[in-house]
Amino acid sequence: MIKLLLLFTLVPIIEIWLLIEIGGIIGSLPTILLIALTGFIGVFLAKYQGLAVIYRMQMDLEAGIVPSEQLFDGAGILVGGAFLLTPGLLTDIIGFSLLLPFTRIFYKASARKYLNRHMEKGNFHVWWNS
Repeated sequence: MIKLLLLFTLVPIIEIWLLIEIGGIIGSLPTILLIALTGFIGVFLAKYQGLAVIYRMQMDLEAGIVPSEQLFDGAGILVGGAFLLTPGLLTDIIGFSLLLPFTRIFYKASARKYLNRHMEKGNFHVWWNS
């Protein structure tokens, strides 16, 4: 709970500070345009990457392969798109890094380690609501 509190207070503070600093260097209008541009580019990149993942999932399913890699990719693209919808430069950097396949690899490796560690400890629970 403390981690979430820090996340939801520190990230906006850092974002505001970055926007003020960059706005002071390049001006307010270019800063606003930069944020808008990253949002537009992010939408197109998320759409392109998302469609590519869906296509690869379909190919795997048709071949009888469980698309676990594509599920991690899809989750990364979803989270990256959400970060790009949040105004700010720090969240845009994180969002783009989740959308680009060559940087998403690091997030996928961390997610796998996290899930494996919690499953080995028995801390991973599945709730089924029918």
